[in-house]
Amino acid sequence: MLAVSLAVTFVPPSSSKAWAAPELKLNVKSAILIDAESGQVLYENNADEALPPASMAKMMTEYILMEQIKTGKLSWENMVHTSHYAANVGGSGGMLAENEQLSVRDMLYALSIYSSNDASVALAEHIAGTEQQFVAMMNEKAKEIGMSDKAHFTSATGLTRDDIDDPELKSNPLEGETLMTARDAAILGQRLIKDYPEILDFTKIPSKKLREADQYPMTNWNWMLEGKANSEFQKQFAYPGLDGLKTGSTDAAGYCFTGTALRNGMRLVSVVMNAQSTKQNPNKQEREAARFIETRKLLDYGFNNFEAKTVVKKDSAVESLPTVPLKKAVGKTVPVLTAGEVSFLMLKGENESNVKLEATDTTQGKLTAPVKKGDEVGTMTVTYGKTTKTVKLVAAEDVKKAGAFRLFFRSVGGFFSRIGDTIKGWF
Repeated sequence: MLAVSLAVTFVPPSSSKAWAAPELKLNVKSAILIDAESGQVLYENNADEALPPASMAKMMTEYILMEQIKTGKLSWENMVHTSHYAANVGGSGGMLAENEQLSVRDMLYALSIYSSNDASVALAEHIAGTEQQFVAMMNEKAKEIGMSDKAHFTSATGLTRDDIDDPELKSNPLEGETLMTARDAAILGQRLIKDYPEILDFTKIPSKKLREADQYPMTNWNWMLEGKANSEFQKQFAYPGLDGLKTGSTDAAGYCFTGTALRNGMRLVSVVMNAQSTKQNPNKQEREAARFIETRKLLDYGFNNFEAKTVVKKDSAVESLPTVPLKKAVGKTVPVLTAGEVSFLMLKGENESNVKLEATDTTQGKLTAPVKKGDEVGTMTVTYGKTTKTVKLVAAEDVKKAGAFRLFFRSVGGFFSRIGDTIKGWF
C-alpha cells in the first residue's frame, strides 16, 4: 500500500518522462494527447496557440444538440427545416435542398458522418432561431466546460467568411473568426464523449445513406475508422479501437483531426492541427492523409507507453493523518480511511515516487461525537505531473457519544491537570 505523506505545492521535475515532451517529431502546428477519463495530459506541443479549427468546431454543435436531447428540449424525431441560408452555406455537405425537412437524428448523421455544413446550420437554426443566436450558446458553453478564453466561435460550422461564396451569407455580425487551441479541442472532445457517449454511435459509422432513395451513401471523412475502405489508399489508415471524433479542413486551418480510440479499457483523445505531409510536392490525397499519419503517432505513443495504475486504494489508512481529534466521545480520536481510489496513466514500469500526496483534516478540531462510519473528515490531494485529483477522507468506524458520567470526570481531570501545569509554572 502506498504510504501517504504531507506535501507542499509540487512542481514536477523536468526530467520526469511522464510529463516531458517525447521525441515524436510531429509534422503539425499544434498537438495534444489526453486521457479521456481524467483529462490527464500525456503529450502536448504548442497546445495553447489559438488556431482555426475548421469543422472540429462542429463538436460544439454536437454537444449542444446532445444536451438539448438529454434535457427534453428536442427529440430525435423532431423535424428540422432547411432554410435558404442553410441550403446554400457551401463547403462540405451539400446534401440538403431548401425547405427540405429531415429528423434531428438524420441531420446528426449528416453532420457527424459527412461533416455537413448545411445540416449543422439547419440544426443551429432549429435550436436557437438563428445561427448567430446559436453561436452565442456555443461561446457560453465553451466557458462553462472549461475551454480557454482564446476559444471563440462565430459559426456553427467552423467556416470562415472567406470560405463562403454568397455575399449575403458573409454578413456575420460577430467579430473575428472561429478559433480554438489544441487543448480547447481536447477538452471539448473529452466532454462530448464523457457527457454524451452515444455520440460515438454516430461518429463511428464509415458510411450511410442519408435517405433510402439516395444513389450513394455519405462517406465518413475519418479514414482511421475500421471498415473505412473507400479506396486502397484510405484503407491503410484504419486504426483498431478508433471510433471518432471530428475531422476539419479549410485553407486557413489546414488539415485537422480530433481523434479518440479505446483499447484495453483505456480511452485517449488526440488533437492535431494543421498537419503537414512530409512528401515532396504531395497531392491532395497525401496532404489530407497527413492528419491521420500524425494522429497514429500520437495514439501509438499513448497506448504503447502508458498504463493505468492505482496509486491510492479505497479504504486505505492514511499514514500522515491516521486519526482526527474527536470531542465528547469515549476515545479522543477517530481513525481515518480513504473513501475512494485514485488512478493515473503512468509510463509503463515507472514507480510511484513521482506521485505526491497531501492529507488535510477539514474538521478543524470541531468534530463532535456521535460520528458515523463514512462521515467526511478530510481530503487528500494526489498530484502526478500537472494533474491533481482529490479523494475524500472518512471516519473508519461509528463512534458513540460518551455518557455524562464519563464526560464529567474527564472535565474534572482536565481541570486539575491545568491547575497542576499552572503550579509547575511558579517554580
